[in-house]
Amino acid sequence: MKRKIFLGVVLTISLFLVAVTASSQVLNEGTFKFGRTLSLIDNFYVDSVNLDMLTEKAIIEVLKNLDPHSTYISAKDVKEMNEPLNGNFEGIGVQFNLLRDSIIIVEPIGGGPSEKVGIRAGDRILTIDQEKVTGINISTSGVRSRLMGAKGTKVNITVYRKGSKDILDFTIIRDKIPILSVDASYMLDKETGYIKLNKFAATTEKEFSDAVTNLKKNNMKNLVLDLRGNGGGYMLAATQLADKFFSDEKLLVYLLGRKSPRQDFKSTGNGVLSSSRLVVLTDEGSASASEIFAGAIQDWDRGVIMGRRTFGKGLVQNGFYLTDGSMIRLTIARYYTPSGRSIQRPYNEGYDKYMENFYKRYTDGELMSVDSIRLPDSLKYKTLINKRIVYGGGGIMPDVFVSADTSYISPYFNKLFAKNVLTTFTLDYYDKNRSLLNSKYKSFNDFKSEFEFTPDDIKSFIAKGETDGVKFNEDQFNKSKAEILLILKGYVASNMWQTNEFFQILNENDKVIDKALNVISDKKNYNSLIGIQ
Repeated sequence: MKRKIFLGVVLTISLFLVAVTASSQVLNEGTFKFGRTLSLIDNFYVDSVNLDMLTEKAIIEVLKNLDPHSTYISAKDVKEMNEPLNGNFEGIGVQFNLLRDSIIIVEPIGGGPSEKVGIRAGDRILTIDQEKVTGINISTSGVRSRLMGAKGTKVNITVYRKGSKDILDFTIIRDKIPILSVDASYMLDKETGYIKLNKFAATTEKEFSDAVTNLKKNNMKNLVLDLRGNGGGYMLAATQLADKFFSDEKLLVYLLGRKSPRQDFKSTGNGVLSSSRLVVLTDEGSASASEIFAGAIQDWDRGVIMGRRTFGKGLVQNGFYLTDGSMIRLTIARYYTPSGRSIQRPYNEGYDKYMENFYKRYTDGELMSVDSIRLPDSLKYKTLINKRIVYGGGGIMPDVFVSADTSYISPYFNKLFAKNVLTTFTLDYYDKNRSLLNSKYKSFNDFKSEFEFTPDDIKSFIAKGETDGVKFNEDQFNKSKAEILLILKGYVASNMWQTNEFFQILNENDKVIDKALNVISDKKNYNSLIGIQ
């Protein structure tokens, strides 16, 4: 049996290397050298070894020495990795949270199988397929593994519902459940729309188009597109969105690698937003596809990039499956913006230094002052229409820098987040006050303008923190108080409505959005920033 496992390992490595060198179909000496090493270990090493684990570690270490984004993904993680970008998973369709060792339904997903059978927000799941799931210290992954499953399969659950005398039984047939990439879309003022994207996925273009259609019904003329914290996804989703902002054919991005001939991706010239003013919000968490989009917009002087320098991930990975269902995502090319800038940060000093240099942004002042970013003249490029100076060398530098807001940060605030106190307090608060809140606030606008936590609510929150191990500090609390209450209000709104409403509350205190609205509303200032005199 051990011999079969070993042969499978060697075959796996060999097949991978065949795939990588498919153009020549020649296995080099190193391939056999690696296989021979494993064979010697299997036959002669003094102790027994787990060859599967040894092989995985070897692959991981080899890839780590190539570049920061070539990675090995185990077979069990491949499906889970693909789900967010494919835009769906298969399950019962609920958003849930764990509250005092109970599974509480935050919201059944609209049109999903749970909503269809009558599951409601606030329901507590007691059993799943006759297995008791309360009071067993169940984890989030434990809930997911029990509720997710192949489309068409059944799962039986019992729930407790406030106001109902009996325990309720439901049989739910699993189905495909959408994973949305548009977190929020609403009007910032009478003419300016706002859309926040969390990823670039297979469904992003349709979600974005639907959001734009709805915003145009509300007289949207200009758009603030929020890509902060958007780690990327599919390149084609980024180019599909960029396409909407051009009225003619423009190069949006190109790919080039040692074994990959140059590939150009261009706009079609049918952009439905080609006459709209555009501000794109970025930060150090904006990466990959976000940078492709921002780079195309900036290089063609098509909009204003605002915020902070993006992550700097400009390497193209292709997935190569191995015989056991695992995958190697191998870098095969680089992304270049239309002006020829490489998006990728340097990584020639190795993976550890690569990550260390990124985290230095948090300590060397870059998040607070643009003057702390020093780039050599050799990295200067010019935009393609108005010949403005932009920079290569990794990441997209914004046209308008806005520093990170740390005015409300305190050790007390950080500990509350680390202990998840804000989320658990809000779940408990809404659970206890559900009926009152739903009857008092008939619309989100009423809630947004009228809702406030009472002094007793604030005392309860502080007490919740103490219970969870966060010692109260009055000075630090007062420094962070406004932001804490705003986030708590946002979480209540999310429980009553959706993520869209959460961001509408949270964005009320966002100076980057305030700056974007000022710029986009002032045509003269906007034009000046993109080089139009």
